[in-house]
Amino acid sequence: MSREQRVRVDALLRQPRPAGPQSVEAFRDRFGLTMAQMIVPDGIRTTRTTLGDRPALHVAPDNNPRPGTILYFHGGGWVAGSPETALSMTGHLVAKTGFTSHSLDYRLAPEHPFPAAIDDAVGAYRALLDSGQDPSAIAFAGDSAGGALTVTTCLAARDAGLAMPAAIVAFSPSLDATGSGESMDTKAGIDPIFTREYLKETIAPLYLADQDPCQPMVSPALSADLTGFPPMLLQAGTNEVLLDDSTRMAARARTAGVSVILDITADVPHVFQCFAGVLDEADAALERAALFLTQHVRSTEPAAVPAR
Repeated sequence: MSREQRVRVDALLRQPRPAGPQSVEAFRDRFGLTMAQMIVPDGIRTTRTTLGDRPALHVAPDNNPRPGTILYFHGGGWVAGSPETALSMTGHLVAKTGFTSHSLDYRLAPEHPFPAAIDDAVGAYRALLDSGQDPSAIAFAGDSAGGALTVTTCLAARDAGLAMPAAIVAFSPSLDATGSGESMDTKAGIDPIFTREYLKETIAPLYLADQDPCQPMVSPALSADLTGFPPMLLQAGTNEVLLDDSTRMAARARTAGVSVILDITADVPHVFQCFAGVLDEADAALERAALFLTQHVRSTEPAAVPAR
C-alpha cells in the first residue's frame, strides 16, 4: 500500500474550513462538493426510483446482474448527503458483487430529526420484502451515519417482527452519540475530519433534538441488544475518532453470539473506502466487503407477489 497516497488523502481532508458557525445549507453544499470528487466506476447504470415513500437511486450492473440486493444508507451525519454523494461506494459494491443496490434518500435533520431516518429505512426494507424479495437475498450497507442506520434499522425491523436481512456491512459507522469512546481522545489531531467537540456541538444536537443520546437506537454500541442479528462486517480506519464505535460494536456482537468481522485498516481516515481508485487501501477494503456480501447474500430470484 502507498504511504504517498495516504499522505495526499490526509492533506486533502485537512484543507481549511470556513471560519465561524456554518449553516446547514452551507455544510450540505460543502459535503456534496467533496463527495462529487470521488471516483464512480464504469459498468453501472443508475435510475431514480422510489422505495416505500422515499426517493431512492437504483444502481445496477450494466450486464448480467446477479439476484441479490444491497439496501444502502449514505453518510453525512444525518444532516447532509444523498444517494449521489455515496455513489462511489454503492457503485463499487455493485460492480464488484454483481448485485443491484437501492440507495435510500432518507429524510435529514434538523428538518426531520431522530427517528425519521430510521423510520424511512425500515419503510424501505419493508417495501423490498413486500415486493417479494427474500430477506436472505438482501443486505444492509452504509457509511458513517448510514453505517449506524444498518444497525438501528435492524433493531427497529426486529422489533417490528420483520425477518433479518442476510448481512450488514458498515463503513466507519457512528454508533455512539455520547462521544465516550477512548478513540475520541487517542485519535484527537490524528483524525483529519472530526473532533469530539465538533461532533458533540454540531451534528449530535441537530439529529437528536434534545433526546437521550444513550438510548440503543442512537448509541447502539453502548446499549443495544444484538440478539438474532445477521453476520456483520465493520470496517474502520485507525486515524478516526470514531474507531471505538466499531470496536465496541464488535464486542457487543460477539457477546450476543453474532458472527462479526472487525476489519481495521492502518493509517486511513473516516470512510476511507470512498477514495477507491485513489487509495489502494480503499480498493482492498471494498474487495473484502464485496467478498463478505457474496458469501452471505443468497442469490435467489424474487418470489412472485400474489395478485390481490
